[in-house]
Amino acid sequence: MFRKYLLISLGILVSLIIIIFIFRNSASTESYLAAEAQKGSFESLVYSSGQLESVEADYIPVPEIFRDSRIRISGITIADLIEEGTYVDSGDYVATIDHSDVDEQYKNAVDELEKIKTEYEDSKIDSNLTLSNQRDQIINAELDLEEKKIIIDESMYESPSVKRKAEMDFTKAERKLEQVKQAYLLKQEQEANKVARKYLTFKQVKERVDLFDKVFDALTITAPQSGIIGYYRYSSGGVIKTTSTISTRSAAIATYPKMDSMVTSTYINEIDISRIKPGQKVTIGIDAFPDKVMNGEISSIANVGQLLPRSDAKVFEVKISIKGSDSDLKPTMTTSNIIQTGYEDSVVFIPLESVFRNDSLTYVYIQNKKIRKQIIETGIENENFTVVKQGVNEGDVVCLTEPENAGSIPFSGMEIYAQIKEKLRLDEEKKNQALQINKNTDQKNGQTLVNPLN
Repeated sequence: MFRKYLLISLGILVSLIIIIFIFRNSASTESYLAAEAQKGSFESLVYSSGQLESVEADYIPVPEIFRDSRIRISGITIADLIEEGTYVDSGDYVATIDHSDVDEQYKNAVDELEKIKTEYEDSKIDSNLTLSNQRDQIINAELDLEEKKIIIDESMYESPSVKRKAEMDFTKAERKLEQVKQAYLLKQEQEANKVARKYLTFKQVKERVDLFDKVFDALTITAPQSGIIGYYRYSSGGVIKTTSTISTRSAAIATYPKMDSMVTSTYINEIDISRIKPGQKVTIGIDAFPDKVMNGEISSIANVGQLLPRSDAKVFEVKISIKGSDSDLKPTMTTSNIIQTGYEDSVVFIPLESVFRNDSLTYVYIQNKKIRKQIIETGIENENFTVVKQGVNEGDVVCLTEPENAGSIPFSGMEIYAQIKEKLRLDEEKKNQALQINKNTDQKNGQTLVNPLN
């Protein structure tokens, strides 16, 4: 009986020990989403889409006739323009210029021509009338002089005073005739100049009206050579297309892109733009040809960002030069770009989700027998992972979520934080030294300019 009770007691005791052990383990071990730190080659990548365009191109210019000041047209509107990327032969149709402005100027020129033609005809009639009057005055003066000559002849036997008066009247009549003749010559020259000026104006307006025949012919733009048509893009970003209004002094209406100088233009958001540098390698995919992959590199980065339409986000234009050429490539094709912003070999990296930060520290939670809050120093990163320079080793398991008791877990690795601070201090010190050297150099140069003999 005693043995029976002893066995029962031992069974209960063992059961209690097992239950306590199970509960203790379950209470001391929590399950977390975790990942293992890996070691190997690491690429920092930025993904973007872009559009092919040509760096160099031949132009289809605005017709020269529109630059003639006599046309009096400062801007033209593109009524129609063939689709970009269309292949054309020499002489093929390219674009049509809106004729409304030309029609208005032509009507004004015709009205002006009618007006000046009337003025020209009137000036000839007025000149004839004026000169006819002047000729009548000459005839009258000649008759008056002849009359005075007769009076002199008849006063031969008159008293000296009568004879003297007759001579004086004759002299006056003679002088008046001379003056009228001179006045006629001057008036004739004056009227001739007046009519000539009217004729010159008439001729100029007539030439302007005749010039519109060429203008109307120029409203239809044809291709001067064979090639692929591209839209002309301003450096500011605008593009000439159907309904665009451009200056008659504009460089071109359309272009012939040169296929051996292609770039892809893309836009990078302000978060990633600090990682983009000229010369970085780019892998370029052509959406129209999924199997085609080309290499390129960053050639230029815009200094000023621009807002995306209907968004507060800013982006920066980046140009990517393409190495080599391909006959399949055409302007405006869409590209998928993978920009390598960094590369390191044989480094430890962990998921971005496992990295936590406060005002001054960057840390992870390493899961071992117990959770450890470890300070780390990070390096380059991509869209999923970040390099860890210090604080995590290959194979360490890091938590992807923060533990419930995170606030009570002490930090490990304060020496890493001290090293990071020291690096920052040294970098700032070097920066200040460089600034001071530049400042001293500027001051020295300024003194040299002020006192060239010292």
